[in-house]
Amino acid sequence: MKAWPTVGILVVQLILFLAHLFLYVTWIFFWPGLSAAEAADLRAAILLLAFSFVPAALLSFRYANPIVSCFYAAAAIWLGFLNFLSLAAAASWPVWLALRLAGVRAAPGVLRPWINGSLSALAILVSIYGLFNARRVCVRRYAVRLAHLPQAWRVRTAVVMSDLHLGNINGVRFCRRMVRLAARLKPDIVFVPGDLFDGVKADLDRLLAPFAELKPPLGVYFSTGNHEEFVHPAHYIEAITRAGIRVLANERVTVDGLHIAGIGYRDSTYPIRVRALLEGMNLGGAQASILLHHAPTRLPIVEQAGVSLQLSGHTHGGQFFPYNWITRRVFGEFTVGFHRFGGLQVCTSSGAGTWGPPMRVGTRAEIVALEFE
Repeated sequence: MKAWPTVGILVVQLILFLAHLFLYVTWIFFWPGLSAAEAADLRAAILLLAFSFVPAALLSFRYANPIVSCFYAAAAIWLGFLNFLSLAAAASWPVWLALRLAGVRAAPGVLRPWINGSLSALAILVSIYGLFNARRVCVRRYAVRLAHLPQAWRVRTAVVMSDLHLGNINGVRFCRRMVRLAARLKPDIVFVPGDLFDGVKADLDRLLAPFAELKPPLGVYFSTGNHEEFVHPAHYIEAITRAGIRVLANERVTVDGLHIAGIGYRDSTYPIRVRALLEGMNLGGAQASILLHHAPTRLPIVEQAGVSLQLSGHTHGGQFFPYNWITRRVFGEFTVGFHRFGGLQVCTSSGAGTWGPPMRVGTRAEIVALEFE
C-alpha cells in the first residue's frame, strides 16, 4: 500500500509532462518564425514549468514558510493557465485543418501564428478572469422545510461554509473575510462539512484565529473532508477543537431537538461502514436530522437511514472547464445546489475556496445560508 502514493505522484507528473510537451510541440509548429535560440529558451521554460507543481505540492506537505507558499501559489496559478492554454493548443489544430480544407493558402508564418495567437490570447484572458472570479464569494440562500422539525428551529438560519481550503493560497486574511461574511448573516448555527484546510503544513491555529469572531448561539460543527485525511487527521482535529468548533467524528449530537451528525470522509468511502455508522446514530424516526457528509455520495444509504438533510461540498462545482463537465458526469444534479433524493434533501455547496489553481470559470465561490421554515 505504501507504494501507491509514489505511483500516484509519478502518474500525475507524467500527465503534466505530456501536457507541457503537447503545448511545446503546438507552439513550435504554429510559430515557425522562432529562431533556434528562441526555441531552445522555450523548451527550457516549458521543461521547468512541467516540473513545478508536483515539487511545490510535495514541499508544501513538509514545510511552512513564505518561500514554499510563494512557490506553491505560482505553480498552482501556472497550472490553471496550462489548462486553458492546452485547450487553446488543442483547438488550434482543427482550426488550421479546417482553414486548409477551405482553401485558405496564407503563408505559414502568417496563418499559423494568427490561429494559435488568437486562441492563446483568449485562453490567457479566461485564466485572468478565473483568478478574479475565484475571489468573488457569493451568498446562496435556500428555504428549508424538514418534516418533524422542532418548533424552536423554525425561522432560524444556518450557514454552511464548505471547502475553505486554508493553506498556502487561502490564508488568514481569506479566512477572516469568510468569517465576517458569515457573521453578517447572523446565523444561529454554522456547519463546516469538510476541507476546512488544504492539507498542507501550516500554522493551523493562526489560520483558524478569525473563527473567534464567529459566535453563533448554537455553535459551529465540523466533519472531516478528504484534505484533512491525506494523513492522520488528529492534528487538524485538535486545532479545530481549540478554535471552539465541535468536531463530529462519526457521532451525533442533539441541539434543541434536532439531530446533527457527521461522518469522516475516509469512512464515507465504504458503503458498509456508512450504513453501520448511520444505523448506530439512530437518525430516523420522528425527529428531523442533518448529516455533515463531505461528498454528495451514498445517497441511497443515507436516505434509508432516515436522514432529513445532507450537507456536502467537495465538488467545487468543478471549478472550471473541463472539470465542471467531469463532476457533472460523476455526481449528476447533486454536483451543486439543493435537490431531493427520495425523502432525503441534499445541499451541495460549491465551496468558498479552491484547490490547485485558484481559478473559477463557470462556477461561483459561495457560502450557503439555510433558512428553516
